[in-house]
Amino acid sequence: MNFFTPNHVQLLNACYPPTSALLTAGPDYSPNSQELSRLTYYASNHPSKLAKLGGELEKRVKLECRKAQSGNLRTRASLLITLAIFRALATECRRDIGLISPSLVASVGTTMAAVPTDLEVVARTASVFTAWTTYTDGHLIGADSVMTRDYVAALKKFASLSCSEASDQEVRNRTRLIGFAALTGALNSEALYNDSVQFRAQVSVMMRPILVTVFQTAIPTLDHQAEAVKDAPISPYLAEFRTRPVIERRAASIHVHVDGEAGPSMSEVSSAALRALFSLLEHANGSQLGHIMRASLDTLDSPQSKSWSRVEHCCWVAKRTAEWAQYQYRYAIPTWLVERLVENQDSTSATEMHKTLAAMVTAVFNSSTPLVNLSTSDIVSNLINLLLRRTSIRPDDDLLPDLVECIASLGRHVYYSDQIQDLASEIINRLVVVEVQGKQNRSQAIRSLLAGLVGLLHAAEENEPTKELDDPPKRRRSASFKVSSPAEQIANPELVLHGATRRTHVLPDIWQDTLSLLCDTDYAVRADYAAGLVFYLENEIPALGDAEDIDGVKRLRLLVEPPFHHATDVKMLLQSGDFGTKFLNAIHAYVYTLATSSALGVGSSASTSPPDTITHGPTTAEPESVPTTEGSEGHAQSGGGGRRSVSSQAPRARKASVVQRLLERAPSSVSGSASASLSDYAHILAILTTVQQQFPIRGLITGIPMLLALDKAANSSDTTESGAVSRINAIKIVIARVWLAVGKIWECSDLVDMASKALATIPSGGELPSVSELEFGMHPPQEPTLFATEAESKLWEGVSSENALFAIASCSAVHAATKLDTQTFLTRFSVIWTAELALKDSVERSTTFESTIRGDGISPLLKISPALMHIENISLQSLARSTRGIGVTDLREALEGRSSMSNPALVKPPSLSTLDHASSIGMESRLNRPRSRTRSRRVPPSGPGEVRDVLNRLGIGKQTGSLLKSSFPPVPVPKVGAQRTAP
Repeated sequence: MNFFTPNHVQLLNACYPPTSALLTAGPDYSPNSQELSRLTYYASNHPSKLAKLGGELEKRVKLECRKAQSGNLRTRASLLITLAIFRALATECRRDIGLISPSLVASVGTTMAAVPTDLEVVARTASVFTAWTTYTDGHLIGADSVMTRDYVAALKKFASLSCSEASDQEVRNRTRLIGFAALTGALNSEALYNDSVQFRAQVSVMMRPILVTVFQTAIPTLDHQAEAVKDAPISPYLAEFRTRPVIERRAASIHVHVDGEAGPSMSEVSSAALRALFSLLEHANGSQLGHIMRASLDTLDSPQSKSWSRVEHCCWVAKRTAEWAQYQYRYAIPTWLVERLVENQDSTSATEMHKTLAAMVTAVFNSSTPLVNLSTSDIVSNLINLLLRRTSIRPDDDLLPDLVECIASLGRHVYYSDQIQDLASEIINRLVVVEVQGKQNRSQAIRSLLAGLVGLLHAAEENEPTKELDDPPKRRRSASFKVSSPAEQIANPELVLHGATRRTHVLPDIWQDTLSLLCDTDYAVRADYAAGLVFYLENEIPALGDAEDIDGVKRLRLLVEPPFHHATDVKMLLQSGDFGTKFLNAIHAYVYTLATSSALGVGSSASTSPPDTITHGPTTAEPESVPTTEGSEGHAQSGGGGRRSVSSQAPRARKASVVQRLLERAPSSVSGSASASLSDYAHILAILTTVQQQFPIRGLITGIPMLLALDKAANSSDTTESGAVSRINAIKIVIARVWLAVGKIWECSDLVDMASKALATIPSGGELPSVSELEFGMHPPQEPTLFATEAESKLWEGVSSENALFAIASCSAVHAATKLDTQTFLTRFSVIWTAELALKDSVERSTTFESTIRGDGISPLLKISPALMHIENISLQSLARSTRGIGVTDLREALEGRSSMSNPALVKPPSLSTLDHASSIGMESRLNRPRSRTRSRRVPPSGPGEVRDVLNRLGIGKQTGSLLKSSFPPVPVPKVGAQRTAP
């Protein structure tokens, strides 16, 4: 029989009161303070005894838990004292807490499993657990499998307490508060962040009780508490736990609610949950934030919670998560939501989860929380793919309006100047593909993309800062903005300036790819596009141009300001024009086609044979043997040297071919069998009026010839044909109202009187239907108003185009703006106008760029004016000072020629240099085929000397002196015994 008792056991036994006094030790149930001090002093000075003390205490806990389960009150009191001893050892021996950690964590788990309903014991156990989480370094989590298992088991016990469903409300709230106190300790512990794998496991346990409590709290209460949580953190010690030394940390003490006092409310419980969530998000990095989002979505997936039906709460959680996350990692929230949204996209119908996820994405983007590092391009691409997939499954899919809202909400987060332009380009590229190639439910897909595009621009416009120019008068651009009249512009040019913006607007040459939708076969598409085009003309066309000068230097120049203020620019604009003028030419070409043509539409039946195409923008000369395809589409590579296959036709090339043939067939007279409905003519009127109001001078130059051609087509029509008279009257009404708008804009009283008198004689029932206001987002497809099938109405005379033209040509405001007299003006507009020629004018190169692109082959961006280059830059000047610059192409040819001497197999086939050619966005038009440049015309050098010569000309070869000069001249230092010469 062993009568020897170890010293640490004796010290431990002395901490307990006598057995007879255990029942009277309450309500504190504390160990003897003096003996406890001796024990902790002994343990702190003998760290090797900590493991033995922990093992002894663990055995006592297990024994006392078994007896406490059966209702033994003395054993329960002893258990409370044992737990207090555990906490004292963890607090006083914090530097060596790792030695006692396995026993402590195991004891916590044992106690929680044995007496989970005894709140006093549970509170004491949570206090021990919080002390350990405060002082541990977390290195054992993940390294010690047994301890890790016990730790996760203890977390699950506290998580179950945090979402207790006890029938008594006071007991339920007390239990939840204890659970959240323990979870808060774990959330602020190094045990959570030491191992990434264990972080995911722990977060998946802790997010469930937090979200359960949030979803059980009203939104107004959550909003109020969220502000309080953000303004007043839970504790300065917990807020700085990772930077504060262990010796300075303090562990929170958890006590059960005192009987007799008012019980805790649900508001206190939700506040504790929000503080736990705030603490978690405040310390999480990017990868950890991803684990938090995954755990949150898995919790929402729980069938018992039915959380996906609580859309408002889901959106609140998404917004607060983005707001409380660290600034540089917030982008992970919408990224995870979108990735989850695109999963299971082939389901036959949209589920509650899909709709709620889309609402959460929109809520995050509509919030004011900045999301730096957000990959908007990837997100919009994923959303577009999902939208097109859903439209192919069901044209009336419930998810489509939500996806359109998601795409539009991206416009509220602009982080670089070209972002909206890039996003719009992505959507327009998809529009072109869907329009040409076609797909199942094509019309609905186009309408959805259009709604997303217009919504994107609208959101970006609303999100513009209210910054205004300092110089008076101040004028801010709004959705209903109209430019000042030409007379006001001439007198006060500064009136044209709008409020300064921080983003680049979508340029006309990008939007021009969508104009063919104005002539789509489906009226719903035409109507939606016409409304979107009017919105674009009123709000989005840039007020300031970026790079209109041929030297490549960006200068601010007003697109709405006509170059007519400069007499030398008049002839250039009339002959070629800039991007804004070309865009208006294209609009009028499509409008004329819609008004007169009997065959509309650019569908997937476009010919795949090599077409003669019209590209929507400036192009460069390309070799005739290599058809140009759109870079965004995949190429079918042929076998020889990566040369593109002739049969590989990009959607833009196919579309351009069909559009060209469509415009070529535009009739010179109006037929009763034309495809446009009465509503189409109302949309045409809205577009033409907007053009004249927004761009009075460019609209005059590009629009008047079309009006004359349209009036001529109406007057030369066969009125005996069925339905021809009603259609002719509709066209003449459009022409008359446009003339009236032009007269009012230019303050031409003669033209206003003429048009007003004519419009007063319109036959009854001949007015055009009204155009509905633009609706942002998805809406049901519009139905057209058709021409009446009753007896033919009387032919209306309308406005005499000759008289109207003479009136506007005689207007003094026009003379002042254009510097053209009446006779010159009439001569200019006496030329024959056709839709085909107008489209050619909208895509051919400006003569200003002609010599640059065709002459020396250098991109305009490299043609920097020497007058602006005050410093010597040999590399740039060497590219611009000769008739044909030395570039990468010359070096490649020199090297190819050199390699061919030794190994003919290494010689590459002729290729195109990206330096010597500006970028191309389509195939060459047979209407304007520039001189092609092929590699066969140039003989590459074949000798080493010529390679050296090319290198020297590029400034790469060996030089006798430096080709570059410093910004500041060096201080002259005279040499000893030598006389300096002048440089």
